[in-house]
Amino acid sequence: MRNLIFDKKIYLLKNLIDFYILLFYDIANSTRGFILKIEKNKLLKISFIVIMVILALNVVNYLNMQKKEVKIKDDYTAFLKEVSAQKIESVTMTDVPLGPKVLKVKPVEGEEYSLLAPQDATPSAALIENNVKLTVKEVEGPSFLSQFLLSWGPMLFLIAVWLFVMKRMQGGGKGGLFSVNKSKAQLIDPEKIEFDFSKIVGCDEAKLEIAEFVEFLKTPEKFTKLGGRTPKGILLTGPSGTGKTALAKALAKESGVPFFSTSGSEFVEMFVGVGASRVRDMFENAKKAAPCVIFIDEIDAVGGKRNTGSYGQGGTDEREQTLNQLLVELDGMEGSKGIIVVAATNRPEILDPALLRPGRFDRQVVVQLPDVKGRLELLKIYSKNVPIGTNVNLEKIAKGTPGFSGAEISNLINEAALFAGRRGKEFVEQKELDDAKDKILMGVERPSLSMTEEDKRDTAYHESGHAIVAKFSKNADPVSKVTIIPRGRALGVTVQLPEKDRFSHKKEYLIDRIAILMGGRAAEEIFCNTLTTGASNDIQVATGTARGMIMKWGMSSLGPIAFGQEHGGGFLGGGQMNTSGLSEQTLREVDTEVSRLLNEQYEVAKNILLTHRDKVEAMTAALMEVETLDDWQVENICQGRHFNHVAQVVDVHTQNDQQDGGVVMTKPKVEPLGDAVVL
Repeated sequence: MRNLIFDKKIYLLKNLIDFYILLFYDIANSTRGFILKIEKNKLLKISFIVIMVILALNVVNYLNMQKKEVKIKDDYTAFLKEVSAQKIESVTMTDVPLGPKVLKVKPVEGEEYSLLAPQDATPSAALIENNVKLTVKEVEGPSFLSQFLLSWGPMLFLIAVWLFVMKRMQGGGKGGLFSVNKSKAQLIDPEKIEFDFSKIVGCDEAKLEIAEFVEFLKTPEKFTKLGGRTPKGILLTGPSGTGKTALAKALAKESGVPFFSTSGSEFVEMFVGVGASRVRDMFENAKKAAPCVIFIDEIDAVGGKRNTGSYGQGGTDEREQTLNQLLVELDGMEGSKGIIVVAATNRPEILDPALLRPGRFDRQVVVQLPDVKGRLELLKIYSKNVPIGTNVNLEKIAKGTPGFSGAEISNLINEAALFAGRRGKEFVEQKELDDAKDKILMGVERPSLSMTEEDKRDTAYHESGHAIVAKFSKNADPVSKVTIIPRGRALGVTVQLPEKDRFSHKKEYLIDRIAILMGGRAAEEIFCNTLTTGASNDIQVATGTARGMIMKWGMSSLGPIAFGQEHGGGFLGGGQMNTSGLSEQTLREVDTEVSRLLNEQYEVAKNILLTHRDKVEAMTAALMEVETLDDWQVENICQGRHFNHVAQVVDVHTQNDQQDGGVVMTKPKVEPLGDAVVL
């Protein structure tokens, strides 16, 4: 019986502790009173103290109850014999409904004990006959706390679970359930912003456009007194990593105004109306802090075109409601002085036209990739905290990385520092920078990949075919490196680097590029007497280039006609041509022209390789020996010398210092095409 009582106490104590924990948790997270003002560590301390006090009280109560408990006997017949022998002084009987009677017996000699008697037993007459004092007690009912826990405990538990789940679904922000409609925009003090215009390089035109808004924030009366209207918003577009967020922060830093930072995804919730409420709350907070800058990153998450694509077909879609509220708030900023809304996206083509009209986002600034001068300045900035060796030529690295964004330049310096650390060096030298550039452009080396001699030789012929066709094509970019070391998903790589930044391409360049892409497959056919799957990407890129020349750029006998319309793409690439409006005859003519162009350049590549067969064999042998050839070694082979001919090292490197530059074509789709190529 004592064990049964103990188990019940433990069960009730556990439920009581769980109840207090849930109750205290929900009060702390769902009320907006003084508890929310307590620091997180203090709140945890208070919770711990409350739980410990409850445990201590229950332990003390249990110990007191244990002291009062007496021994329990189960021999009812022996008890009756003791009564007949007048060895019992008093008996306290408790009648338990639907259970055995509980007798608390006090003998004339010895300790008190408890006894369970049958329910139908009637010991009263025997007790009175033998002068035993008989006391009858009514069974004690459950306490108020027990009744409360049994009746309301499950309901309170379900409510606590519901509040917890709702809090998780609604973001779990400060303020619990009541904060779901509040803006999540982070308010940053301008003094804590590390970016200013002096630290932003490589996007001078965009920086000049943004710098004008500093005067709008500092001295708006300078323009309003002449009848001018301060622009409300700036839309920053451009490739990823070009510094759009840094420009917005620099604007707040230079202006000395608060900076509200958020993203478009933070307005999207599963409940309709929550995003619109957060937009209202954000602008209300901004009006209180005016003048200020509001920055919305990735605005395409809520600013996409309505009634198209993933957006709803009516006015009840959550993102559509959020966009409507954003438009209303931008229109309602007439009386709010000194609030500039800066938004950023790399998908401007999907934004709703209503968002882009004058009066909302008045300025649209394109943040382009940095040119060679900008890349050099970025390299100097990011290498300030890195110990650079004396042999490092940052200008050469800048020339060799066209198409790199600021984020990629930062990553290059970081990778070079990691290379130097792994090699135990105290300074980052030119080799580490070159290796870091190769890793970013071509992928990580896979020396553990086991290739047979036959596979290596086939790969060497394939890459030699690319390199030789490139070297003897009039309009091709210089070959920078040839390797048969597996990198990324490629078994070998041929890198061409342009001599300068390119912003458009001529037809002759594109035709030669197709021939270079076909050089690998042509070399397999001529020298290996077989065809491999290694040319799959070459064929795909060549076909895409040929289709672009014919369908988009009008560089074919079909004339200056655009066959279809390109959808998507933008700064992210990956756009697709919509040819639904073209006839079958037109599509057949396009396919015929694409096939003709590819086959012609395939034959051109074969003729070059057959003409310079000895150079292909020499380059293949060199690759089998050293696995990687640099530009000066490729030049030696094409001049008929040994690939390691020392006399050419100085001359070629001197020429490289003057001309070297470029980027591996990891993104085939650039308008019109990329700046370099990996084959």
